Amino acid sequence: MNVALWVLQVVLGIFFVFHAYLLLRPPASLQSGMNYILEMPADLRRFAAIAEGLAGLALVFPPLLRVLSWLTPLAAAGLVLLMLGAIVFHVGRREYPNVGFNAILGVLAAVIAWGRFGPYHF
Repeated sequence: MNVALWVLQVVLGIFFVFHAYLLLRPPASLQSGMNYILEMPADLRRFAAIAEGLAGLALVFPPLLRVLSWLTPLAAAGLVLLMLGAIVFHVGRREYPNVGFNAILGVLAAVIAWGRFGPYHF
């Protein structure tokens, strides 16, 4: 189970850092399901990018470096809250495929938070 959590942490960490980069530096041509990036208020986009990027880094680096490893389950719990906010945002815009994707990401982050707070802490 510890190996599965590590794999999940690395995959989610990479995803959230990449999405944070897209939020901060959106490319000129976006996929059709990602128009929300350009239509988000600038402050909200900046906040989401910083929160996702820092949480993505905190999923991997503190336990890898064996420094402040308690940040990893807190980052995962923060990502759960961020995904709940993303679900509310996308429901208001009727972007239901994004709602499902955010729900899956939230559940995966919750698994990390549960595993690292509970039986599989570092």
